[in-house]
Amino acid sequence: MRNILYIVATLVVMVGCNGNRGGNVAVEAVDSIATDTIVPDDRGYIVAVGDMAPDFTARVAGGDEVISLSDYRGKRVVMLQFTASWCGVCRREMPEIESQIWKHHKDNEHFALVGIDREEPDSTVMAFAEKTGVTYPIVLDETGEIFCSYAHRLAGITRNVIVDTDGRIVMMTRLYDEEEFARMTQVIDSLLDVASRR
Repeated sequence: MRNILYIVATLVVMVGCNGNRGGNVAVEAVDSIATDTIVPDDRGYIVAVGDMAPDFTARVAGGDEVISLSDYRGKRVVMLQFTASWCGVCRREMPEIESQIWKHHKDNEHFALVGIDREEPDSTVMAFAEKTGVTYPIVLDETGEIFCSYAHRLAGITRNVIVDTDGRIVMMTRLYDEEEFARMTQVIDSLLDVASRR
């Protein structure tokens, strides 16, 4: 009975995460169940360190620019930061990302940072960025599709995903823990140091 309930719940979540894909949703959900690719870890992630980071394309808030994760392939570090204005932890973490990471590395050609705002309109995202004082780019995940390619729809934010030059995930964080944040900055610095010595 427990397995049946899990499968039903998983189908519901997959339909929610893939609601704009039309008639293939159920087939995709069943395929995912069969391969166990949608079972979240204890922090809600459905991807793992060592996996290829799922690609996405999204519009940057406040303009017409559209970017894809694959645009950054070859950079030593791509940092993805999942956020939303209703997330209190995000409001604490984002100024730290701005001051400790973005300001230190924004001019480094080997580094990219992309905020990904979950299911909010452009005007809300722009006001949120201004209120938190961040200047790094934030893209719109208007349907939650990007988030759902990394984590269970019901999993929370804030989260950070560090991607290497090959497009593989090297670190993932959840919530804002100062020790974990410090480890993340060390990972970023280490990867960028390797690049700067080449």
